[in-house]
Order: sequence, then C-alpha cells, then structure tokens
Amino acid sequence: MIDHIGFPVSDYERAKAFYCAALAPLDYVLLMEVRQSDNDAAAAGFGANGKPDFWIGGEGGLDKPLHVAIHAKSRAAVDAFYHAAIAAGGRDNGAPGIRAHYHPDYYGAFVRDPDGHNIEAVCHAPA
Repeated sequence: MIDHIGFPVSDYERAKAFYCAALAPLDYVLLMEVRQSDNDAAAAGFGANGKPDFWIGGEGGLDKPLHVAIHAKSRAAVDAFYHAAIAAGGRDNGAPGIRAHYHPDYYGAFVRDPDGHNIEAVCHAPA
C-alpha cells in the first residue's frame, strides 16, 4: 500500500496554487509546507483527514510526466475536480466519463497540471 507520493515541479508557487484549487473538490487540502533547511526547496503536502499523502517539491520539474490518480467519493466530485483543475490552468486530458475498458463503473477525469503531469480523479462506485 502506498503511504504517500511526491514529485518535483518547475514552479512551486504556480503548482501549489493549481493543486490547492484542483484538489479541493476531492477534499484534499494543503496540510503542511516544509523545508529541510533554509537553503532547500519548499515542499507542500496535500491530503484529507489530516494526513498529507500527495506532495510537490520545488526542486525543479521532471523531464517526463507522471500519472497520479486520486480517489473521488462520487462522480460529482470527479466532475468538480475536472472543472476546478481546468479553471486553475490545467489542460484537458480526458473529460469526466465512464472508462468501461477498465471496468463498467470506472468514472474518471484527466487533466495535465502546469508541468504536464497527468492527474486523474476517479470514482469506482456505480451511478
């Protein structure tokens, strides 16, 4: 089981603002920001229920995008994530909808964050 995930971003403040807006419909909020020392890049931990499990760091971007899927409690939350992410500067990478090739109730939406990472919200519950 994964405890948390983190990855570097090219523009920390821009990415932090994007994730604050995009993850809010999934009940993910900015829970903490840390630095190892005064000279280190900042890191932001987002999560739900008080546990930061989604981290971004200001060390600089990756040369290839990654994919992260975050569980949504409902299809409406998937829709809200998608619209919030687009409004925050994300790019469409798959509008909300059923992805039956995964399974009949797989309802997901995909956006590219400011660094091009493929961020997904997914609900597995039946309609």
